[in-house]
Amino acid sequence: MARVIQGAAGGALQPISQAVLMESFPLQKRGMAMAVYTMGIVVAPILGPTIGGWLTYNYSWRWVFYINLPIGILAVILTNAFLEDPPYLKRVSAANLDYIGLGLLSVWLASLQIMLDKGQELDWFSSKMIVWCAVTSSAAFIAFIVRELTTTFPIVDLRILKNWNFSVGLVLILLVGALLYATTAILPLFMQNLLNYTSLAAGLAITPRGIGAFAATIVVGRIAGHVSNRVLIVISSLLMAYACFALGNINLQVAPGNLFWPIVISGVAAASIFIPLTTSAMGTLTREQMGNAAGIFNLMRNVGGSIGIAMITTLVTRNAQVSQAALAPHMTQFNFNFQQQMAHVQSALANTTGNWDAMKKSPAVLYSILQQQSSLLSYVYGFRFCVLVCLVCAALAFLFKKVGKPTGPIATH
Repeated sequence: MARVIQGAAGGALQPISQAVLMESFPLQKRGMAMAVYTMGIVVAPILGPTIGGWLTYNYSWRWVFYINLPIGILAVILTNAFLEDPPYLKRVSAANLDYIGLGLLSVWLASLQIMLDKGQELDWFSSKMIVWCAVTSSAAFIAFIVRELTTTFPIVDLRILKNWNFSVGLVLILLVGALLYATTAILPLFMQNLLNYTSLAAGLAITPRGIGAFAATIVVGRIAGHVSNRVLIVISSLLMAYACFALGNINLQVAPGNLFWPIVISGVAAASIFIPLTTSAMGTLTREQMGNAAGIFNLMRNVGGSIGIAMITTLVTRNAQVSQAALAPHMTQFNFNFQQQMAHVQSALANTTGNWDAMKKSPAVLYSILQQQSSLLSYVYGFRFCVLVCLVCAALAFLFKKVGKPTGPIATH
């Protein structure tokens, strides 16, 4: 229940804050405004593993939650002091709220989230619980679509999907959200499970990604009006593809220095793609449509993130099993390399345990190595799969139509 409340509150804050920015700034300044916004929306989750690892290592896991209390209190004070509703929002009556649509939205999202969270653990559709979650989510989603298209006051105005740029942006943000969350989730797991990093060390190793993202938001915010958004999205997608490709060639002897630049480049790409993608998707909408559009846009990013995490964890787990099944037949007495390695391990163990114990323990040592190499291959395949998704994102960027070029010092294409 606490996680549901936390997710509902956090999910609502993102579209509201984005809508406030898009409504408050004229078109020629939205690129810079979104750059500042992106510093929080992209950099903060990247720094999360570092701060969380430090808190967990030095205090306890409870402080990962306690630290939100002073920040939340400050946010309440600042909101009351500086924010006010626009005139058109003040005219909206609570009596017109689409409670049925809200209920259907909650049901299909909650069912989808449970399915994605528990899918791998329960072996997906071999579990009745997952099947029921999928059926419930699908039925509620269809009912939600029908309700929102037929009611007078929809809680989510789906007619906004007629806007071509916004529809393309939704597909892209779904894929980008999946990429960002998947790569953020898989890297610390690789470091802790295979490289024996502590939670703090893994968090510190991810820190360069935040540095790259922070620097990129400053640069992209300044050039957003002078370089086509489509070009920026393509470049960012290719940078992310390069970072994932570099990480897809790792091994168990990889040094922290070899991970540094791919992690930095992935941070630069993550921040660089968010600003032009947001401005392109919402650049042709009216101010009255901003709140509704921001809600749908952030919803798709969060759904993409959940899908990305579920997909990457499933790929890593299943590919580890497949890789082990492929490598195991080579561990036979008829394989010269295996026999040579077995003799080497027995010789090393004999110096400390004696010949008899060395003969008994050497197969277990080689089996442990087999499991490590199988897991390594699964992470490699996961990163390489992300490369393909990045290339799809680059291709989809060409579907955007150009946004009208406004007058002013900074224009958004």
